[in-house]
Amino acid sequence: MEWMAFYLFAAVFVLLLFGYPVAFTLAGTALLFTFIGEATGTFDPAFLEALPNRLYGIITNQVLIAVPLFVFMGVMLERSKIAEKLLETMTRLFGPLRGGMGISVTLVGMLLAASTGIVGATVVTMGLLSLPTMLKRGYDPEISTGVICASGTLGQIIPPSIVLVLLGDVLSSAYQQAQLDMGIFSPETISVGDLFVGAVIPGLLLVCMYIIYMAFMAFIKPEAMPAIPKEAHASTNHIMEDVLLSLLPPLILIVVVLGSIIGGLATPTEAAAIGAVGAMVLAAAKKQLNRENLTEVVRSTTRVTSMVFMILIGASLFSLVFRGFGGDELVQELLTDLPGGVFTAVFVVMLVMFLLGFVLDFIEIIFVVIPIVGPVLLAMDIDPVWLGIMIAINLQTSFLTPPFGFALFYLRGVAPDTIKTTHIYKGVIPFIIIQIIAMALIAYWPQLATWLPMKLV
Repeated sequence: MEWMAFYLFAAVFVLLLFGYPVAFTLAGTALLFTFIGEATGTFDPAFLEALPNRLYGIITNQVLIAVPLFVFMGVMLERSKIAEKLLETMTRLFGPLRGGMGISVTLVGMLLAASTGIVGATVVTMGLLSLPTMLKRGYDPEISTGVICASGTLGQIIPPSIVLVLLGDVLSSAYQQAQLDMGIFSPETISVGDLFVGAVIPGLLLVCMYIIYMAFMAFIKPEAMPAIPKEAHASTNHIMEDVLLSLLPPLILIVVVLGSIIGGLATPTEAAAIGAVGAMVLAAAKKQLNRENLTEVVRSTTRVTSMVFMILIGASLFSLVFRGFGGDELVQELLTDLPGGVFTAVFVVMLVMFLLGFVLDFIEIIFVVIPIVGPVLLAMDIDPVWLGIMIAINLQTSFLTPPFGFALFYLRGVAPDTIKTTHIYKGVIPFIIIQIIAMALIAYWPQLATWLPMKLV
């Protein structure tokens, strides 16, 4: 019976490779295996009786309301051309330095990540705005494409991130399940806010490592990252004024959203609502809040939200059938019997997620894989916040890794014809190494992810 669970997972994976929609593949394959299992006597249909309660739990989950609100906030800020003004002023500020444009792209990417939380939107926006200018100023194509892709993927880890919202909800359920399996009938919980706080230091660590790398490359290869001539800029007074005018509004919005969550003044859902309204105010201030933009933002938000909830429904059915075939027991045996204990188990799970990130979006991985492996790992006394941050950075690295990284495809779609695919592939390799180093540091010092949440609780 347990091997039926393996066949179910393998069938889903193969069908996804053929390009079938994820939500319907999960649900359809699970139902097909239900009929097979019932006919062969290897599946108890009573497991499906829990499905209505699961679906009701999804549609009444207040945490998930934050998803469309954060998506709306991100798309509205992207449509309001805030990024364009930010990049322009940051380039004028750092441009006279060697590697200044690379540092500007990193900082603007960080701010966009914190304000939009959407990898695709950040990479495409930065690619359209900065790549032509960097090439025109004599920047090396590999360095230019690498820093754009890397800074774009910061949206996976820097809060408020859609990844962290979904991870927080799924990990909370897995954590409670792990405690119940261990006989703890008053289980502790983790929240999306805990993950937001835990991601602050790792996110800033990555940004600092990117900037250090850009400064180092500017030192050893100055011809690849030339300074912009001073005559191309306005006066320093104008620069500082423009920096304040372009930087302060989105920064204040980010601080209000995150600060309200961290300070316990608002739930993630309430903070997301504040962010959505704040994004509309900023768009109105930029004279971008018109019928056309608002319609496009609402449509994009609806598409993303519908996709998330359909995948969640399909994943719920899949996990029930998977458990009905004894798949959870099979996974537990495989992970607990591995030599090396907790370290090996975490390494194997991270490797599987990394490879799945080549063909699946982070939403599918979170909803399909974590409910299966999460309870097993958390039962090994692993900190759920640390595990969530490690998963987020791992998925971020997978999004960046050739030849299938999603961020590479996003940039390839908007890059000029002079940019070859090999330029993008070679350009991201140093940043992949940086992210792996960051993961190793967080694995060695878990306090990088857990210290701040413990201090603020």
